[in-house]
Order: sequence, then structure tokens, then C-alpha cells
Amino acid sequence: MLQSVIEAVRTIAQQEIMPRYLKVAYQRKTDGSVFTEADIAAQTALIAALKAICDCPVLGEEMSAEQHEALWCAGSESLWCIDPIDGTSNFVNGLPYFAVSVALMRGGRSVLGVIYNPVANEMFWAEQGKGAWLNGVRLPLKEQAPDFNRAMAAIDFKRLKPGLAQKLVASPPFASQRNFGASTLEWCYVAAGRFSLYLHGGQKLWDYAAGSLILAEAGGSMCTLSEDDFWAGDLWTRPVIAALDSKLFDLWKSWVRSHQ
Repeated sequence: MLQSVIEAVRTIAQQEIMPRYLKVAYQRKTDGSVFTEADIAAQTALIAALKAICDCPVLGEEMSAEQHEALWCAGSESLWCIDPIDGTSNFVNGLPYFAVSVALMRGGRSVLGVIYNPVANEMFWAEQGKGAWLNGVRLPLKEQAPDFNRAMAAIDFKRLKPGLAQKLVASPPFASQRNFGASTLEWCYVAAGRFSLYLHGGQKLWDYAAGSLILAEAGGSMCTLSEDDFWAGDLWTRPVIAALDSKLFDLWKSWVRSHQ
């Protein structure tokens, strides 16, 4: 099944997404986020391909909130969760940092995840209990964690409460931070050891379904701003505190929660 998903994701990225790169107009949804005909075409193709692999409901980002709720309930045993293009704003502006994300969930938890950046040709994947991989190389790529004050963090400031964001800017406990605008890839970069710390104020299911499994299978840790169990709390606006190294994770979690 994993190889079939990888092949489907790669093929759809090549056929439906990359030919439209820098060539499509965009529209805005009611929440202000961007979408294009490439998002819709890729989602339609993914739904067909994934149903042929495992015939269960497919929940995609480019659906309505009502459809999301209905499909989540319908997929209580098995569910595909997809983001056809994560980082659509990057996609339409020519920034080579966007990805296709696919997760298979069973009993409300992810058991298979595939995330593909077609520009870099980086395919991240994981299966529950079988480790995490990048193009066939086991993750993490870097295992030696830096000191807390020398760490690089991936932080999405715009979704954090103002007080916490101000403290992160004024007196950060880490060396440097980045945010490139595609949360699925940020999970993968933490799993690979490219980022040491991760903080996001609120993600949708398709933002974390595949990435959280990839990080967990790479040996990383995660929680929310208030729950030690990452899978507790609101399904649709789930904050993230994460790190690959367990000691860094404990320090990071303690610092973030004490500065909310």
C-alpha cells in the first residue's frame, strides 16, 4: 500500500501540479487562504487514486467545513486525509516550498503518511512502527541535537497569541527561527533534524495528519499548548509544540507553556 501511495502522489504532482506551477491564477476562500485550479485538480486525482488503493472516505482540504465533519464521522474506522497543495501561496508566487500530503488514518490516528515536495523531489514517508524515511534514507538525517540556545526553530508567529509571539521575538531561548509557509514540510524538516524546535498556534487535520506520524516515527515528541497528549483537544485548530530530541522537547515545552 505504501508504495502505491508514493507512486500516486508522485504521478499526480507531475501531471496535475507542476505543469501549472507559476501558470495559474488564484482565488481566496472565505477564511482568506489561497486556492487554485491546481489544488482542485490534484485533489480530484488523489481521491480517485487513493480510493483505488483503499476504498474508504477521503477528506481533502479543498472541501467545505460541513463536508469535513461528515467525512470525519463517516471514516471512523478508516479515512484518507489529504492536502493536495500545502503552501499554495508559495506555489502561486514561485517559492519552491510546497507539498502534497496524504495520510491514512485508522481509529482516528495516522498509520501511514506521505509528504512530497515536487520541486526538491523529496519524498518523506512513514508507516506506524516502521520508521520514517526521506527518499529511502532513514530519518533523522542529523541525530546530534544542539544546545537549547543554539537551536533553530520553525515558528508560525501569525497563529500565536500576541503575548507569546512578543516574548519569542524579544527574548527567544533559541538561536534562530524560520517560517516558510508549508506546515506539512515543517514537520518533515523537524523529523530530518533540519529544525530542532517547532511551534505552531493552530493546525487543521490535513496539516498534521501525515507530518505528526513522520516525526513520531523519526523518534520525535509533540504536544499541544495545553495537552501532553497531542491527539487530545480540538481536531481542527490543534496547536503544536514539537522537537526531535526528547531533552530539547522538555525544555521547549516548559518554556512555551510558561510564557503563554
